[in-house]
Amino acid sequence: MSELLEAQQVPAGVQKMSRTQKDLLAGTVGGIAQVLVGQPFDMVKVRMQTAAPGAFSSALDCAGRILKNEGPLAFYKGTLTPLLGIGACVSIQFAALESAKRYFRSNKAPGQELSLPELCAAGAFAGVANTIVSGPVEHIRIRLQTQPDVTPRLYNGPLDCVRKLYAANGIAGVFKGQVSTIWRDGMGYGAYFACYEALVQRHCKKNNMARSDISPMWAVAYGAAGGYALWAVIYPVDVIKSKLQTDSLDKSKAAYRGMLDCARKTWKGQGLSGFTNGLTPTLIRSPFANGATFLFFELTMRLLN
Repeated sequence: MSELLEAQQVPAGVQKMSRTQKDLLAGTVGGIAQVLVGQPFDMVKVRMQTAAPGAFSSALDCAGRILKNEGPLAFYKGTLTPLLGIGACVSIQFAALESAKRYFRSNKAPGQELSLPELCAAGAFAGVANTIVSGPVEHIRIRLQTQPDVTPRLYNGPLDCVRKLYAANGIAGVFKGQVSTIWRDGMGYGAYFACYEALVQRHCKKNNMARSDISPMWAVAYGAAGGYALWAVIYPVDVIKSKLQTDSLDKSKAAYRGMLDCARKTWKGQGLSGFTNGLTPTLIRSPFANGATFLFFELTMRLLN
């Protein structure tokens, strides 16, 4: 009887949703939360990653100059693209993750937890799956974030940016930096989801509770930990990706021939610091953005279930 009453309290449309549809919807909500919380920090990170050596003395210096020269709304420059695209990216991530987890569970005894390598593999699969969207979305966002604040603007919004990237170099222009994005997201999300899921499993086992009973604050804390695991693994690759995605589309004028050439030139010109520019705002951003992602994903899944 109680199950019937619970079913009657859930809208019919939600009852008919498949598990994958719920994963996609909850992931989209989590992705939107991530963008709105993390975009100002990401703006500072990208500016520091792609600026000339010594252009900013610190993250605060970079943020202060953006505020002084471009105004507070500049911190959300290029937000429309990730707001539309990152929701799709995160929904793909979580749908791919949950699908991979179900695959691994199908080969285990009922109730047996996934191992850390299996969680890492599921996370890597989720990361690579989402690059079909995240690659061009981040390329467009970075172009918009780093364009000079002058009139006339180089790009008059996301669609104009896509048109000009395609006109300059075809589909390769839109997907510039895709190889580095695949490397980054495959490694990063393997660490990201493995860390989060391992902490959730440990919490449930230690406290003898179901996943749905975990406090939202623990979801925030474990999401933050997952974010730190991600950036610890991938930050140098993310720097290379940003440099490649702001490089000239004209091959005769491009500063880098690819990932390895970019890494060599960055090391030669700046040493280790060249691979850590923008790290401070990233570390500050991580607990807020990734905590918000998992918090809203978990809360949405609870509502849908």
